[in-house]
Amino acid sequence: MKRVIAWLLILTIACSISLSSAQAAIYPEIPTVGKVDQSDEKVVVIVTAAGEVDDVLKQVATTFPSSKIRKTFKRALNGFSIELLESEVKMLQELNEVERVDKVVEYKANLDGSVPFIGTDNIRGHLDPNGEHLTGKGIKVAVIDTGIDYTHPDLKNNYKGGYDVVDYDRDPMETVASQGPPTLHGTHVAGIIAANGQVKGVAPEADIYAYRALGPGGQGTTEQVIEAIEKAIEDGVDVLNLSLGNTVNGPDWPTSVALDKAVEEGIVAVTSNGNSGPNMWTVGSPGTSTKAISVGASAPPIKTPFVTIPGLDKEVTLYPIGGTLPWNLKRDFELVEVGHGLKEEWEDVDVSGKMVLIKRGMIPFSEKARYAQEKGAKAVLIYNNLPGSFVGAVEQGVKLPVVSISKEDGEWLLEQLEDSKDRQFARTIYRNEEDFIAPFSSRGPVTQTWEVKPDLVAPGVSIDSTVPKGYLGLNGTSMSAPHVAGAAALVKQAHPDWNPDQVKAALMNTAKKLMNEDGEPYYPYEQGAGRLQVDKAIDATTLAYPGAITFGKWTKDDPREKREVTFTIENHDKKTRTFHVKPPFELPDGLQWDVPFATTIKPGEKKEVKVKLDLFPAVLAEGIHHGDIVIDGGKDPISIPYVFFIEEPDYPRAMAFNFGHGDRPGEYRYELYLPGGAEEMGIALYDPDTFQFVKFLDFKEDVGRGMVGKEWDNLDLPDGNYKALIFAKKDGKEDTIESTITIGASLPEEKQSEN
Repeated sequence: MKRVIAWLLILTIACSISLSSAQAAIYPEIPTVGKVDQSDEKVVVIVTAAGEVDDVLKQVATTFPSSKIRKTFKRALNGFSIELLESEVKMLQELNEVERVDKVVEYKANLDGSVPFIGTDNIRGHLDPNGEHLTGKGIKVAVIDTGIDYTHPDLKNNYKGGYDVVDYDRDPMETVASQGPPTLHGTHVAGIIAANGQVKGVAPEADIYAYRALGPGGQGTTEQVIEAIEKAIEDGVDVLNLSLGNTVNGPDWPTSVALDKAVEEGIVAVTSNGNSGPNMWTVGSPGTSTKAISVGASAPPIKTPFVTIPGLDKEVTLYPIGGTLPWNLKRDFELVEVGHGLKEEWEDVDVSGKMVLIKRGMIPFSEKARYAQEKGAKAVLIYNNLPGSFVGAVEQGVKLPVVSISKEDGEWLLEQLEDSKDRQFARTIYRNEEDFIAPFSSRGPVTQTWEVKPDLVAPGVSIDSTVPKGYLGLNGTSMSAPHVAGAAALVKQAHPDWNPDQVKAALMNTAKKLMNEDGEPYYPYEQGAGRLQVDKAIDATTLAYPGAITFGKWTKDDPREKREVTFTIENHDKKTRTFHVKPPFELPDGLQWDVPFATTIKPGEKKEVKVKLDLFPAVLAEGIHHGDIVIDGGKDPISIPYVFFIEEPDYPRAMAFNFGHGDRPGEYRYELYLPGGAEEMGIALYDPDTFQFVKFLDFKEDVGRGMVGKEWDNLDLPDGNYKALIFAKKDGKEDTIESTITIGASLPEEKQSEN
């Protein structure tokens, strides 16, 4: 493990960006419109320019001399806001260089949707033991992230200090352009927790302590994150939010262990589950922490766009690509395909005013989008080159709606284009949706401990919050975690004597079970205990923990045996309660439950309750078994999800492969995580053009669980790119990872990060 920390495994934030046309990354002003004679009434409108903004501004200044330009937008929107007479609006719409005009009557960020959605409006009238309203007042919340813009008007009063473990000073400001690729993630996270201005966070009067552990481009190291956690512990914070992670699904990864230690110090630790869904086993550290609260992403009430081909039933789900304009198309557009979107592929295709379908890979998203914009495309669909969907971002931003779609949906659209003799058109339809699990949200369980993760889910789709110099919309479990951190601050204010286990129990015990599109409950490893309901958590009078359990795994050869777990049930009501533990009524052959008939608990007391699972493994089907144990007798029933496995679970045998330069010229090293060890593992190199085998970079047998690696003084290979096939075998299953490694000079940073 020392090697892991010494090599400083890079941790990255995971989110995607979406902008709405009515909200650029600036401080919007809400106009106050005075009533005068109708023909002379002043109005404020947002103008979207068809060409260069500066050219339109000159034309407007000449045509409407009494108008007033308020704000100019050049990133989030190609346009500006203007105050003019209502009678002049129609004339403004008719200008050749004006694409559209929208009236401005108010500004409403999506936190206004997600924060009330989790129940905060229902508790604002509640008082804490000191007679204060529940706003997070007096609760210290640590944000371990990219730093924050503590000068932001919505955050400056909440900011109380922190530390920068990247530059080693007490100035945890976000990275600015002069320092490298600028960041905004930590400011966004802090706003969800405690913004108190134009945007209202979950706990708008909580104290924010910022710890900058991720530097330029939102990258940091295991070492920096652990140091930041230690600083937060030293500063005596009450709640800690960690919206970052890696792809290591292991409970003993250093950042997971560090969060467990923070909880032992009395801190409520909250972390994001990751954005590598929708498959099982995709949760990464520190979301694998046993004691922390790991959070997946669900959707608040949103209008979701889908693309379809008129006359066909299939609907294609769109996922926003960060740093691009929102998808708000109102009519059908011709669909054309441009391969991978390489520069030469645009030469023979007319894409002007059309929707473009592009395959992921070969070049960064930003290049694909920039070429599309230069050629006059109306919108871009990037489909995955691997099974499933993905989320992404364009760091520099483009003035074009760009979305990602799954490999399967992209190939279906491509098939429609190839089969059609005529031009093919695509139509956008919109649906009002809420409470679905985001496809990008990482799923559990955790390897080795077989624990249920996430613990619960919270809004993480189209979440608008603070960023340096303004407001912006982001998607990701990075946005879900701070909803829970803010909720934990409110619970802690309402119940200052509760420890982290009790706060976690309150949040999980009162969560809302979510259903998938077929009306069936999501699996425990998808939603944990359910979706956050902060008002119910604050009002909880019964606590049962742990809030989710695992009975581990068996093999078919194991004898019949009982496994036992212990619940703690606490009665915080004013009267004695009698509780009944109810396992699932319908049981498969080979399984029996042994639970106490009844447990009576007086006010202010707690008892331990033992639940035994009697199993005959040979009779049960292989795979994961799951369900809910219900604890009845309080004001509301409490549902505790559980899982267990028959035979070795189907987790990936290899993950988190990293290859890079060593400490001195010519040196190289790699690391690979084996969650269950391996009977055989190796790295085979191939020529990327001919796929001819070159050599084995490494080969090992009977390797134990954990991180493995190797260093070389000289690889004795010609400089260039190689295709690496990393493989690991365990219990009859082999998994592989494909990666491109570079010997010699590194690729440009953008190409490494965006492909």
